[in-house]
Amino acid sequence: MPSALPDGEPVPDDGSLPASALTGSADRPLGFYLHVPYCATRCGYCDFNTYTATELRGSGGVLASRDNYADSLIDEIRLARKVLGDDPRPVRTVFVGGGTPTLLAAGDLVRMLGAIRDEFGLAADAEVTTEANPESVDPAYLAVLREGGFNRVSFGMQSAKQHVLKVLDRTHTPGRPEACVAEARAAGFSHVNLDLIYGTPGESDDDWRASLQAAIGAGPDHVSAYALIVEEGTQLARRIRRGEVPMTDDDVHADRYLIADSVLAEAGFDWYEVSNWATSEAGRCLHNELYWRGADWWGAGPGAHSHVGGVRWWNVKHPGAYAAALASGKSPGAGRELLSEEDRRVERILLELRLREGAPLSLLREEGLAASRRALGEGLLESGPYAEGRAVLTLRGRLLADAVVRDLVD
Repeated sequence: MPSALPDGEPVPDDGSLPASALTGSADRPLGFYLHVPYCATRCGYCDFNTYTATELRGSGGVLASRDNYADSLIDEIRLARKVLGDDPRPVRTVFVGGGTPTLLAAGDLVRMLGAIRDEFGLAADAEVTTEANPESVDPAYLAVLREGGFNRVSFGMQSAKQHVLKVLDRTHTPGRPEACVAEARAAGFSHVNLDLIYGTPGESDDDWRASLQAAIGAGPDHVSAYALIVEEGTQLARRIRRGEVPMTDDDVHADRYLIADSVLAEAGFDWYEVSNWATSEAGRCLHNELYWRGADWWGAGPGAHSHVGGVRWWNVKHPGAYAAALASGKSPGAGRELLSEEDRRVERILLELRLREGAPLSLLREEGLAASRRALGEGLLESGPYAEGRAVLTLRGRLLADAVVRDLVD
């Protein structure tokens, strides 16, 4: 089941923010994340805040229905307009994620985007993305999205190998994600991403290479590749605990990452974040860069997280409770925290170090600077950028990114 929400102070019923949250907002881009919490089935490795029809039956009534979900989410977009007041910023990025957003009617996704356009306006070059399960779209569906203003789509491919998909409990057939790329291009999408997962129990190096080659051959301009993380409480964790499938160790993950970086680079993809590669700067996911650079975003939907001007908050998790709060005219926020300057400094290091441009050394304290010099000597940081005042991970440093970050934040 989905993981628990963090602790925090209460969110005001009207969702209002401290005045300081909008100080200097004109200098920060604004994005929207729209969470669609529905899935046809639950994948064995997933602990996201998602629900199948069976899981919702009897626990949310009509308020948890997919059929009227877009209306509830639009209510939150309108709440966001009230909370942000006369903030003049047009929205720079919109990302619809889940769950499986494309279980909703294409017209519902377009209506949700339209509400953002009506309430805030979209920047002239706004990036508008939806995630999609390959089996939940067809050419007609994609055409409606494109005509409605979406210009980027991200398909969950995970693997090209049937036995790997089976371990992950993925329901799409091999080859379908690649076909979706062609359909998205035909519909007029400028940017297409394929998501891959490596380190699934039973996957071999050759399986992983085959998945990479299949993804590249489909013609996306962006590929995301993530190591499988086995989360407690998931079906996969229970299967591993029972000895039904083996646990993949860190050395295998490292080897698969090196394979990914090599194969993708040879095909013209450059890394710009530890787990993300694009064929050009225009192909980068701008929405995710908002997260990594500490910009402002409003997360609408059950369990969605938001950040505006150093205030972070999160919504109630269940779709029924979410819709009920909005129907009563209240914020669906479950809790929030005000980040201190130290919190924000640490987060900048944690997030920016993952980027190709790295993090400025000026963020580091004395202990962190000493650690950065050690990391440089150990070949974990690039020497050229370091001389110019930036900590940029080498390929070896990317393999040990979490450990490098822990040392630098001291």
